Amino acid sequence: MDGIRIHRESLQSLLPDMAGWRRHLHRNPELSYHETKTAQYIAQLLNSFGCEVRTGIGGHGVTAVIRGKLPGPVVALRADIDALPIQDEKETEYASSVPGVMHACGHDAHTAAMLGIAKYYMENLQYVKGTRKLIFQPAEEVTPGGALPMIAEGVLDDVDAIFGVHLWTPLPYGVIASKAGPFMAAADEFTIEITGRGGHGGLPHETADAVVAGSALVQSLQTIVSRNVNPLQPAVVTVGSFHAGSTANVIAEKARLTGTVRTFDPEIKKQIKQRISDIISATCALYGASGWFDYRDGYPCVVNHESETERFFRVGAQLLGPEAVKESEYIMAGEDFSYYLQHKPGCFMFVGAGNQEIGAHYSHHHPKFDLDERSMLVSGALLMSMADDYAEAASDE
Repeated sequence: MDGIRIHRESLQSLLPDMAGWRRHLHRNPELSYHETKTAQYIAQLLNSFGCEVRTGIGGHGVTAVIRGKLPGPVVALRADIDALPIQDEKETEYASSVPGVMHACGHDAHTAAMLGIAKYYMENLQYVKGTRKLIFQPAEEVTPGGALPMIAEGVLDDVDAIFGVHLWTPLPYGVIASKAGPFMAAADEFTIEITGRGGHGGLPHETADAVVAGSALVQSLQTIVSRNVNPLQPAVVTVGSFHAGSTANVIAEKARLTGTVRTFDPEIKKQIKQRISDIISATCALYGASGWFDYRDGYPCVVNHESETERFFRVGAQLLGPEAVKESEYIMAGEDFSYYLQHKPGCFMFVGAGNQEIGAHYSHHHPKFDLDERSMLVSGALLMSMADDYAEAASDE
């Protein structure tokens, strides 16, 4: 491993294997906290490569320890393994075989690329400085997530640094991006329940309509970001579901709304939470109803370490050329990789996986989501290059 580019060239021969592993996982997705067969499949392959494998970490988590022949630090690389409750609408031979469940976010490809890394390292131990710990994490899609339980069981105890990748279809294949400091948003959820007074659809004056109160509430909540948050601070308040009523001629007594809040600044988050509560109280009182509010903290903001993000820009330029390496915008999606970065230095990176020509242009969590499988080659090479560069620098100290 005498150069960064060699990783991409050497991994090329493993791309058919990675594609095959990815397609198997895509056909057989499992939801968060239910990744039993997925974990077994991963462990079986890792064992066949000769890795030191541990299973059942924090649920269905799997790790592979790869000990290089040369002295150096312990560098962790992480992939997530769970799928989403979405019906796959792709017309491909590897479409999901599980009704209502699919890999609509690329976790299957994250896993397959990491398996390729494991196989490559095990075949080249004589060149590896230090130890690589590969983390296959369950339950990234659903809070409280799988990172915290794995951390609680010691997955980071011997680790010096950690790196992770997300394949990202909004970026074209061949482009990579990251950002120092706050990068991906804190992702919280809320539930609002409105109780009015139901009644006959023809006698509205005798009721307190939960649908009307809820509709007014949805409109009012949209003013929080536009009128209460500093416009220089990125924030999102979204009502994602609204359930009320059961038939046309009955005024609903109850309504239930759920949504998400995305922020980067803890003070802005606190402000939004209080403003939601105030608006619920005032709006429900206006329509003669009452409201109940539950706010659930989700994953904290992903905060990349400055030195490791500088490493990303330098290593990425050596790997793909300077023109392919971009500074990312703020990403309002959440990620529990944030927890790892609270404990160890590291960097989370996006690898372009979009390709209009092959239909890999749908957004993440879309029923027709797909990606350019060549992006697994880029992500694998990037992760190994980051880990090896870190190990090289540590051994020079």
